[in-house]
Amino acid sequence: MTTPPTSDDRTSDAPATPPATTSPTSDDRIPDAPATPPATTSPTSDDRIPDAPATPTATTSPAATATAAARAQSSPAQGSPAQAATHRARAHSFNAAAAQYAANRPSYPSALFDALEELTGRPLEGARVVDVGAGTGLATARLHERGADVIAVEPGAGMAAEFRRTLPGVPVVRGNGNALPLAGHSAALLTYAQSWHWTDPALAVPEALRVLRPGGALALWWNTEALDVPWIAESARRVDRHFAGLNLSAEKRNFDARFADPTGTLDFVHREIRWSRRVPLDIHLANLGSHSVFLTDTEERAAAFFAEERRHLLAVFPDGLVEETYEVHLLLATTPTA
Repeated sequence: MTTPPTSDDRTSDAPATPPATTSPTSDDRIPDAPATPPATTSPTSDDRIPDAPATPTATTSPAATATAAARAQSSPAQGSPAQAATHRARAHSFNAAAAQYAANRPSYPSALFDALEELTGRPLEGARVVDVGAGTGLATARLHERGADVIAVEPGAGMAAEFRRTLPGVPVVRGNGNALPLAGHSAALLTYAQSWHWTDPALAVPEALRVLRPGGALALWWNTEALDVPWIAESARRVDRHFAGLNLSAEKRNFDARFADPTGTLDFVHREIRWSRRVPLDIHLANLGSHSVFLTDTEERAAAFFAEERRHLLAVFPDGLVEETYEVHLLLATTPTA
């Protein structure tokens, strides 16, 4: 793991993230989780994928072929062996960088949780919520603050350890979305914050339907860069050039219902929420460096990139304070009531 250079070589003692500024936005019982096998599975909050699931069965049906193609695009683990290996390495990379992730990644705005309540028609307070691929607990903490009775599911040992350190009062069990360690019809809401793309939807969708109670909801969301902001678009192009062999731009566009559920089983509602935070340049660079593409980059290449990126950003933000602007993409589907 390589962390970006900072002015004092420190990224872990990050100050608390400033309150989000948002813009207008367009009982079940969970039993004690059974013991899960030692983690050989997936990674973390920016991660979550167990050992690569089997490739879809070949078929000559055009509809099945289209579904398999969409599935391969939505989950690189379903692609070629090389793609699957890269996907796995990136997924597991978070465990060694859990503290960096927790200290520097952005949280989520209050408007997102307002939208969850609006779209489900129920308050979060008192609701049985399972946060899957919880990572270090960024989303879990916000759900807990809203009064949800939340349990976290996290596949990565390093991320789960950081979660327990940060949120000692919230239960977390080891597992992943492809095989949830939970009883059927035991949750009112399943959430995947920045983590659904590490699952195989062909497995994760049936698992969600199994665990959710009738009338429950599956909510998937991602913080994405607001590419209509010029400096953010320019920075994204520099990252794309640095990783010319990866189609990062395509990855960032895969936040619609077709990629979330290529089978079309679920009827998703899409909501976008814009928000921002103002952070020191060192925090911004450490945030960028906590992404899996940089965690799996070589130390020399990453150091060179971050030195150049610091120079570019100081030209835009000479006071060293960076205004990060995000678009949260929320997909939410409800299950039949009976």
